[in-house]
Amino acid sequence: MQARSTLELPSGPPGYRWRTLRDDDAPRLTAVAESMSTRDHPNWSESLEEIDDQLSRSWFSPATDGVLCESPVGAPVAYGTVTMPPDPESLVRVFLGGGVAPAHRARGLGRELIVWQHERARQLLASSSSRLPAWVMTHAADLAPEHGALLRRHGFEAARYFTTLECAVAGNLSEPAPRAPQGVTIVPFTSELSGNVRQAKNSVFADHWGSQPAGIEQWESMVKLSSFRPELSRLALDGDEVVGFVTTEINEEDWARQGYSSGYIALVGTVRSWRRRGLASALLREVLAAYRERGLDRAVLDVDTESPTGALGVYTALGFAPTLRDVAYRVAY
Repeated sequence: MQARSTLELPSGPPGYRWRTLRDDDAPRLTAVAESMSTRDHPNWSESLEEIDDQLSRSWFSPATDGVLCESPVGAPVAYGTVTMPPDPESLVRVFLGGGVAPAHRARGLGRELIVWQHERARQLLASSSSRLPAWVMTHAADLAPEHGALLRRHGFEAARYFTTLECAVAGNLSEPAPRAPQGVTIVPFTSELSGNVRQAKNSVFADHWGSQPAGIEQWESMVKLSSFRPELSRLALDGDEVVGFVTTEINEEDWARQGYSSGYIALVGTVRSWRRRGLASALLREVLAAYRERGLDRAVLDVDTESPTGALGVYTALGFAPTLRDVAYRVAY
């Protein structure tokens, strides 16, 4: 992999100022993300806690891996991050995050940003000793077709489609709940089982598109976020072994955007030896029952429409219906 030894900051248009990120930039990035959400995904936005967590990870350096653009009046209007998670097993991935506030689009900021991000991604790949295949990855919402068009102009291909599904909690529970397979116990998520869940997640997602194992730091940072809800997550145990899981996140700041209260189902998985036996459906019904008891209106999740597990059919059978779609883009090296 060849990459430039030095990388200049983006420039232009006139009056806008670009700089590298600082450790204390999370509030500014959150403001840009909230602005972007009004067009790209009106029902949710990254929280301050989530963005602060991204900036503080050991494999991300704000001064070299991120940029911020300020408007002529000094307001943050665009940002970009470039992240290469450590310890790949079969695929080196570099993720491009951020974007441009809608009111400042069509001025060349997005073009400047994607060129800088892609070259920084190439620098990171060039610095890696791995000889594994490599992807530079990002995504664009169907609601913002200008983003996908920009990515395609810069050599990215639309590689996968992820659909947001929702269901009304109360309506879903009108049908009798499926039973868990014999020998399986369903319990809430506990910190004592967290490490076992991480191992099960890594096993389950080994055959999923673009997935790589979650390291300890990455996993711990997820389960320690205030949005993670262990009491609304469920695990399936075969003795002491975790053979299935459903995890829940809640960001109450999104409820005003959505117009209803909701839980987000972040992860659903069943180990291979237990697939096609109704375990995922039983876990999901337990989670939906917990949502109803908590007083939530809806459940939300995202699914890879080409998942090899047949997950889309599981969800639609439980009453989930599609609402929005994101497109995963990549450049392969």
